Amino acid sequence: MKRLLQLLSAVLLFPFLTFSQKVYNMEDYGVRPGSTRNISGKVQKALEKIVADSEGKAFTISFAKGIYHFYPKQSFIKEYYISNHDQTENKSVGIALENLENVTLEGNGSEFIYHGTMLPISLVNSKSCTLKNFSIDFANPQISQVSIVNNDSQKGITFEVAPWVKCRISKDNKFESYGTGWSVKPGTGIAFDGNTRHLVYRTSDLSINLSGIKKIDDRTFLAPNWKDIRLVVGTIVALRDYGRPAPGIFISHSNNSALKNIKVHYAYGMGLLAQMSENLNLDSFNVCLRGDDDPRYFTTQADATHFSGCKGVVNSVNGLYEGMMDDAINIHGTYLKIVSRLDDKTFVGRYMHPQAWGFDWGYKNDSVQFVKSNTMEIVGDVYTIADIQPYDKETVKGAKEFKIIFNRSVEGVDIESDAFGIENITWSPEVYFADNIIRNNRARGSLFSTPRKTIVENNLFDHTSGAAILLCGDCNGWYETGACRDIVIRNNKFINALTNMFQFTNAVISIYPEIPNLKEQVKFFHGGKRGAITIEDNIFEMFDAPVLYAKSVDGIIFRNNVINKNNEFKPFHWNKHRFLLEKVTNVEID
Repeated sequence: MKRLLQLLSAVLLFPFLTFSQKVYNMEDYGVRPGSTRNISGKVQKALEKIVADSEGKAFTISFAKGIYHFYPKQSFIKEYYISNHDQTENKSVGIALENLENVTLEGNGSEFIYHGTMLPISLVNSKSCTLKNFSIDFANPQISQVSIVNNDSQKGITFEVAPWVKCRISKDNKFESYGTGWSVKPGTGIAFDGNTRHLVYRTSDLSINLSGIKKIDDRTFLAPNWKDIRLVVGTIVALRDYGRPAPGIFISHSNNSALKNIKVHYAYGMGLLAQMSENLNLDSFNVCLRGDDDPRYFTTQADATHFSGCKGVVNSVNGLYEGMMDDAINIHGTYLKIVSRLDDKTFVGRYMHPQAWGFDWGYKNDSVQFVKSNTMEIVGDVYTIADIQPYDKETVKGAKEFKIIFNRSVEGVDIESDAFGIENITWSPEVYFADNIIRNNRARGSLFSTPRKTIVENNLFDHTSGAAILLCGDCNGWYETGACRDIVIRNNKFINALTNMFQFTNAVISIYPEIPNLKEQVKFFHGGKRGAITIEDNIFEMFDAPVLYAKSVDGIIFRNNVINKNNEFKPFHWNKHRFLLEKVTNVEID
């Protein structure tokens, strides 16, 4: 605890120390609010001049308060490989901040509106930079919102399209939404209650057939092949695909980054994706609607915030996360699969998931460990990287494989008989996630997969639809590391999770590592000491049974928690146990 508090203090204070910063007003460079015209070109030229003028000294980029519109044309074009996103080629970036130190982007309450498919803001290879006081939105999101106006079990569903959605009937007679440089034929969706904004009970991911569509008037369509009696009149449906080309904010290879008072209203990906970065401080970073009267019901296409291969401390406080199509926060590393053993000290590891490759995995002197994929057991000792190089490419950019040389011979890793992954434990952060609100979102509330100290406290998890908290680990599908060794979950309130079923949602708190052969596992995956996972002083407001599910854990304490039963929904979960434990030892439930 002392170590976490020391690191946390450093992360909180450092980005906000007062530097003698020169202020560059964007108005002086022709970047002014109030017009719907494309500002991308002027922003690009202004930033180039400002960086050249600053001569490496600290400075502030200040936008006059107002509304700014960014289009792909004349924007920064950057080659980025972004974890857990579609690995498309060049990105159109609205504001690209690279190779900077002690720089502040001050929005002064401005609204940054984007068009087409863009990456709004990037912060790359930078130190001690702060982003604050602005919002990010898109004029025409790739998610199409519709309202059910009639539901006939024989004739199909009639729906009205929201006013901002551009749509048409495609040549193959399907519903198609479109915008600047993109089009989507949605095949799935999420249903929201028109009054409460909660996800509709027991609907999960909708299967939607919009073929044979018929146009009734400019905004109303009949879908004769879309039949679902659960969707009553007035239900709001977010029609979507599974694309995620870019997050709202991308942070990579940066240290001591701070994000303060930011709102992301939409991104065709995650709200924030940070990778291979050290010390990140989020204070009032929100992925949210534009208030209670916002006609939209959805926010981001995927997670609100996501941290892949980061270290130091991830501090996330005072945030509002709602309406996103995945979790509020996900923290993990990435397992490489061992595909070749060149000698006793040298291995080739490969990125396996199609949305995670092309960027650094580790560096010389990093500490790593091997895991047996079938049982998720640690094999051998902790080893040190003596050298690491891309193996299938000349540079790290775009690489899927790395040749890794260790400081000594590796024992117990026989890739001829079993599959193995490798985990970089140096690039794993301590976490403080507190005083946040997570509500009305798809899938789960939060995911934590780090061996270092993690505190989750004073949060409100309100109708997260799936599990509220997931502790995972998977070297077979998602390839997201790793085991939790020291996590405290306390003073949180959980309101009616589990109204829907999604992956890993076995209870309100679901400890669910993906272990293909649990029967033959000898070593436990999570934990390793008394109280490694401590759940205390929380309030559970629930309509169904399962509070805690745990698999392969050594050391759980569940104490001083209050469980209140309500009748808001009818119980339906397959798990009828308050506590369902599989291969768990050293458990205290009080």
